[in-house]
Amino acid sequence: MEIAYQPYIDPEFESLLERIYPPRVCIDNDACQDCTLVKVDSANKHGILLEMVQVLTDLDLVISKSYISSDGVWFMDVFHVTDQLGIKITDESLILYIQQALCASRKEGISKELQNCLKREVRPPHVSMGHTALEITGTDRPGLLSEISAVLTQLECNVTAAVAWTHNTRAASIIYVEDKLRGGPITDLKRLAHVEEQLENVVDARHRVGEKRSVRLTTPVAGQTHTERRLHQLMYANMDYEPCRGCTETGVAHRRHCTKIHVSIESCKEKGYSVVNMRSRDRPKLLFDTLCALTDMQYVVFHAAVSSRGTMADQVWYMNSTEKDYARTITAKTENWKSLQEYFIRHKDGFTLDTECERHKLTQCLIAAVERRVSHGLRLDLCTHNRVGLLSDVTRVFRESGLSISRAEIGTQGDRAVGSFYVTDASGDEVNPQTIELVRKEIGGSILVVNKSPGWTPRTPSTRNISRSSSGSVGEDKPRFSLGSLFWSQLERLSNNFGSIRS
Repeated sequence: MEIAYQPYIDPEFESLLERIYPPRVCIDNDACQDCTLVKVDSANKHGILLEMVQVLTDLDLVISKSYISSDGVWFMDVFHVTDQLGIKITDESLILYIQQALCASRKEGISKELQNCLKREVRPPHVSMGHTALEITGTDRPGLLSEISAVLTQLECNVTAAVAWTHNTRAASIIYVEDKLRGGPITDLKRLAHVEEQLENVVDARHRVGEKRSVRLTTPVAGQTHTERRLHQLMYANMDYEPCRGCTETGVAHRRHCTKIHVSIESCKEKGYSVVNMRSRDRPKLLFDTLCALTDMQYVVFHAAVSSRGTMADQVWYMNSTEKDYARTITAKTENWKSLQEYFIRHKDGFTLDTECERHKLTQCLIAAVERRVSHGLRLDLCTHNRVGLLSDVTRVFRESGLSISRAEIGTQGDRAVGSFYVTDASGDEVNPQTIELVRKEIGGSILVVNKSPGWTPRTPSTRNISRSSSGSVGEDKPRFSLGSLFWSQLERLSNNFGSIRS
């Protein structure tokens, strides 16, 4: 018998560099008048940029600009952040948490003492980490969430948190449930199989042959994927990006004040990158959503420029999919309401996007990543005492009133259930105010409140018959200037800013 010998690699070796040179974080409130600078330098690894952005977004901080640079196995980042009101970060406990969270070992996580110091749990409100997670994908239809929650109630499963997205006729949801009688996650394998079987019957109903759908129950595990990133992965696996079309296909030219999503991909042969330019309306978590798409598609950001002003954001990304990845974001003057993004990238195998098929797919996926979180419909905020069957009762009233849920986020705060529903009529159009009043009266006027802030995004007639969510446009036109050249000219100056970083 032939014996094959293989070298032994210690599992701790991969994190050796990070342990020898842990991240150093500096919080600077003096450099800028209108924002706090979060400066980080650290050993580099694939996905670490997304992890850091995830920490900041989970704290409900707004990233208006970022400067990101890496060289080989090391990178340096600068994030311009404020709170939701546009105010600098001055809370000492929050500053300490940011420093510790960005430096924390991915295995050890954040200490309980630090979380207690912050006096609040840092996670999206629609996440319940200690309970069974139900992942569902399929074709969207009015009343789907109502049917799912009704079955869960009948099976004596209490919904503790839920988030649902719809985009391009597809739907994905992650629902956290606990055992109604015993509390905690469902651990009995036979019961898990029975619940999964019953839910599959609901999701399979009215599905055409060949349409993708899935139902999956998972028990809590340490280090599980961030819920919102997991939603991006589920929608991507459900191929919700396929209907996204570019301006070259629809004949829509780029206009100065166009509010649609524009993506163009070019080749930078002298540097060996593919250059991705994005322009879109700015909104919270835009950077996080974009990085989810790039990271999960195995692209690595070498250099990037992300800048927003007003309601639009500009992002410029320079990416590479090899292990030696680095990114830098450079400030640029942009239109008053836009976001510009320019990425220099390569695939994980080290190659650039040389084929039209690759460029087209990445274009579609970036548009989809931005659109999934865009809210279409009237926002209804829920706040009431939590009880078993609450989600089932509320969504049943929506379904019986002819309302369709385009997005939902429900969680708990103590003994209260809080969250938001974005609703349209069954055709995806704006809801009649009289219908909303009837719904509120049936559910309870103090339980469900109409959010008056702007949130409705009307859809064009060309997309109304295709999807209940709008499709963005992609511009293959070339940008008026390249932030790539600006990056190289500013590299030395920005690098000098890191001279006094302290941990």
